[in-house]
Amino acid sequence: MISVKDSLLDRRSVRRYEREAITDEQMDLIYEAIRNTPTSYNGQQFSVIDITDQELKEKLYDLTGQKQIKTCNHFLLFLADYHKISLIGEELGVDMPQFTQTVDGLIVGVVDATLAMMSAVTMAESLGLGTCPIGYARTAAPEAVSQLVGLPSKTFVVCGLAIGVPREHPDLKPKQQLPLVVHKNTYNNDDKAMLKELEDYNEVITKYNQTRSGDKTTNDWATHIIGYYREAMNYRMLRALQRRGFDVTR
Repeated sequence: MISVKDSLLDRRSVRRYEREAITDEQMDLIYEAIRNTPTSYNGQQFSVIDITDQELKEKLYDLTGQKQIKTCNHFLLFLADYHKISLIGEELGVDMPQFTQTVDGLIVGVVDATLAMMSAVTMAESLGLGTCPIGYARTAAPEAVSQLVGLPSKTFVVCGLAIGVPREHPDLKPKQQLPLVVHKNTYNNDDKAMLKELEDYNEVITKYNQTRSGDKTTNDWATHIIGYYREAMNYRMLRALQRRGFDVTR
């Protein structure tokens, strides 16, 4: 088993996998890591769907265009989930507040599901497996994906995670330097110094994209990411969340 230190500091998204299956023992460890995820209030406001059926993975690929969904061994969907607590609350006669209609309720579910995904990533990587988080599982076709996997009300997909035996070892992408990421006691409001560090990082990413193994581009970091934001403006996530029982009003 790879140390947590090595697996986290050497982590990279893997999009190409061998046909070799992940063992039941490996998946059990991943499941247990997910189950032991820290959550808000210990409310465990998340669930996971482990998809191994190839036909179902092909349908999800058709909806998202993400090839690694159909080639990975296990595709996990991480959900924000208030269905479970609502179910037992109703059985116990406990009045369930409209927490899913608050911003905090939405955030709690997203945070819990995201922490669970990181638990899975950490365990899978320590086992020598490759992983790739896939946000398009949430945004590409939210209603179609929800129907395909039979989601009840008060649940929605937060993110997907492809897991498999890696066929590639991509170059490690440069990340922002610590001063841009970790602030001490208060936010660093020295925008002049921050801008210089951001410009330096932008140049580092441009050189990385020009020289990395595999497909090369001339993309810089900032323009490319802002382009993603511009594309994401076309998503209609609010209406999708409302249909799932998350009609956020406060």
